[in-house]
Amino acid sequence: MSDFPWLTLLWAVPVLGAVLILTLPPRLRPHVKWLALGASLVVLAIAIGLAVGFDPGGAQYQFVESRSWIPAFGTRYALGVDGIALALVVLTAVLLPLLLIAGWNDADEDRRRATHRYVALMLLVEAMVMISFTALDILLFYIFFEAMLIPMYFLIAGFGGPAEAGLRSRAAVKFLLYNLAGGLIMLAAVIGLYVATTDMGSGTFDFREIVAAISSGSLDIDPTVAKALFLGFMFAFAVKAPLWPLHTWLPDAAVQATPAGAVLMMAVVDKVGTFAMLRYCVQLFPDATRYFTPLIITLAVIGIVYGAILAIGQTDMMRLIAYTSISHFGFIILGIFALTSQGQAGSTLYMVNHGIATAALMLIAGFLITRRGTRNIADYGGVQKVAPIMAGTFLVAGLATLSLPGLGPFVSEFLVLIGTFTRYPVAAVCATIALVLAAIYVLWMYQRIMTGPVTAGNEKIPDLKRRELAVVAPLIALLLVLGIYPKPVMDVIDPAVGHTLTVIDQRDPAPAVAEPDGGGR
Repeated sequence: MSDFPWLTLLWAVPVLGAVLILTLPPRLRPHVKWLALGASLVVLAIAIGLAVGFDPGGAQYQFVESRSWIPAFGTRYALGVDGIALALVVLTAVLLPLLLIAGWNDADEDRRRATHRYVALMLLVEAMVMISFTALDILLFYIFFEAMLIPMYFLIAGFGGPAEAGLRSRAAVKFLLYNLAGGLIMLAAVIGLYVATTDMGSGTFDFREIVAAISSGSLDIDPTVAKALFLGFMFAFAVKAPLWPLHTWLPDAAVQATPAGAVLMMAVVDKVGTFAMLRYCVQLFPDATRYFTPLIITLAVIGIVYGAILAIGQTDMMRLIAYTSISHFGFIILGIFALTSQGQAGSTLYMVNHGIATAALMLIAGFLITRRGTRNIADYGGVQKVAPIMAGTFLVAGLATLSLPGLGPFVSEFLVLIGTFTRYPVAAVCATIALVLAAIYVLWMYQRIMTGPVTAGNEKIPDLKRRELAVVAPLIALLLVLGIYPKPVMDVIDPAVGHTLTVIDQRDPAPAVAEPDGGGR
């Protein structure tokens, strides 16, 4: 299986599907949604095959493909997955078919919107995310890290909510400018890293070769240069993630996009930022990582508490959910830079669980908003009496968001806090404040929307339909399975995290043992 270009198929299938959809004659365009769904299901089948064939005890990077690309630049078309990348590849492959089904009618509601362009853009985003997760060449990663902004921009600007007062276009431009600014700074850092690798004989973008040289000491980058390069990479990833205070583009973009587009952005695209922190920042610049860790942990804790507090004050349902994601990304970044095995394993699992929980909560909210025509929380009330299944699934998704034990996010958040506490106890204690705040914003939102007497205008809200249940049921099932039995996923993640810490020569703190008092007591 490893000799076949499976990783190339992960991105080639959605690209081919998008190209075919865009070139279909108008008489065949009524079938484009089925074609897009079929392409995403093929990708899901490939991802499942990769997960089954992956050996957690084998080589760090598996299913590796490496071919000459631009020899003059020392860059190759190199793909491979470790346990961390595999978990995110499977997450992406699982979510795309569900998002296409959830947004089945999103582009049909306005006849001026072209459905075939909408589904093609969704597939293109999937393809570029897959390359980003599997790239083992830094230049290859950078190109698609930036390229995914283009289809995502058009999904927000062209297929979001009503274009009132130009808010949709403004949100899309803000998303693009923030991320382009981060990408331009990263480009300078990528070039600087290439120049630094010329000390090895010739410049290279090969991630594995550079990491091995740094780890062995054969590549010694000047500490000041390494810190500057680290900041260049980190800035771009912090914008993408997003990390406070570089987060301000996210709430606007999430509100103006369709629910499926917002989930694609927050649950999939933004994960490229946190994944890249763990892979590139930590492994390429271990000394700079340790130097800046206190600052990054401080920003992460601020983001955790800040996002939760602002979520409590929101009157817009979708904006509230967007601010919860800012808080959750703070937890992910906190675990990464705690530099412990529990913290990084918890962060990786958190990326997966956050993607599933946010998808469930935002899509159910989107189904409700489509029926009622408003995002304003005050316009709802008593929905559980007319749509009990919708209310029940909304509650489960909300409880997962606040990390209730028995649901997936609890395990990952607990690991992050444990891993952080062993090295930065004050940061861990401050982060736990968000647990209380999360209970406030989730339960208060549920109370205002779902409980009490039926508010005028909500009497005829229909319950979830079969198509919507086909989206929500798998997400709820995954939250339950990962909350009760996360071991299969952790078995894949743990070896990759252990390798990362070994590469940067970082060990978990030894547990403190109280000395006997010597008095025989």
